[in-house]
Amino acid sequence: MRTDTLFTHPRRTLAATAVLALGLTACGAEVTPSVSAESASSAHYPVTVDNCGSPQTYHHRPARVVTNDIGITELMLSLGLADRMAGYVMPDEKGDLAKVPWAAEYDRTRWLSKKEITKELVLDARADLVFAGWNYGWNDTAGLTPEGLGKLGVGAYTLTESCRNGKEKARGVMPPLDALYADLANLGKIFDVEPKAQQLIGEFKAEVARAEAGAPARRPSVFLYDSGQDKPFTSGRFAAPEQVIGKAGGRNVMGDLDDSWTTVGWESVVARDPEVIVINNYGETSAEAKRQFLKSYPALADVSAVRNDRIFVLDYVDLVESPRNPSAITRLAAYLRTVPAP
Repeated sequence: MRTDTLFTHPRRTLAATAVLALGLTACGAEVTPSVSAESASSAHYPVTVDNCGSPQTYHHRPARVVTNDIGITELMLSLGLADRMAGYVMPDEKGDLAKVPWAAEYDRTRWLSKKEITKELVLDARADLVFAGWNYGWNDTAGLTPEGLGKLGVGAYTLTESCRNGKEKARGVMPPLDALYADLANLGKIFDVEPKAQQLIGEFKAEVARAEAGAPARRPSVFLYDSGQDKPFTSGRFAAPEQVIGKAGGRNVMGDLDDSWTTVGWESVVARDPEVIVINNYGETSAEAKRQFLKSYPALADVSAVRNDRIFVLDYVDLVESPRNPSAITRLAAYLRTVPAP
């Protein structure tokens, strides 16, 4: 998520080592892999999945994956694939990783950088696959794209929530939870762990159904506040908050925007008068500082959520595509049940 430059910082020395290549067919191009004994003996491969509307064929099970950001990393860890990872890249303000459901799996892989993912980092890690996304690591300017990595003999998989939809750089090709389930199913095939992937999908759908069953009959209007003071950064209908809010029983006031994460004007927030504001907790600005800004910003003084102090906090990883989305729905549903009718 974020702006294109949020996670774009470090530089690593280019390694003069050979890259373990992943056989990948994408957008009509094929990279020839060096076939391992494991891949040669597996009847599972090759497998082809649809990723952002393009078929990608994997000729063997990726063995050295680099992931970008916390939600993407936890998709891998939730599937028990820590042993398939060369490491992950993410800033250090994403919460206490020792307390997450996949703490043990985090311990089994490496934190490669707290800044940006770069070609140099990928080559240093001898990666055979990079799992990232648009505004989650892919960077046209730096040439860090699936196509650019393909020229280096490195495979790529793009987070479905971040798929570009053909409207300039707008993102989103399906409802957010469908994107989560699509990625779990695809990763299950790519890494030959389909039973685990289907188990998770079933568990997540069941939790979402339970939250929906207990959601309030009336749908309070909700604004997702990510960041920004001059203009707020928020969520349209293709980012995870759309369904985190919707399945919890609320209505995303920016759900008519055909984009994922995007910037709007405060006047549009005031006009839609949300009853609840959900703060996205991450970064150098704390959730409490964001709350105080919202409560003190004169233009918002008459907005129902501010006037009635109905501000709820969820963590960044709850609000980007990740295995924590169902839990976020459960928690937000419990809060929305406390919101009285106007």
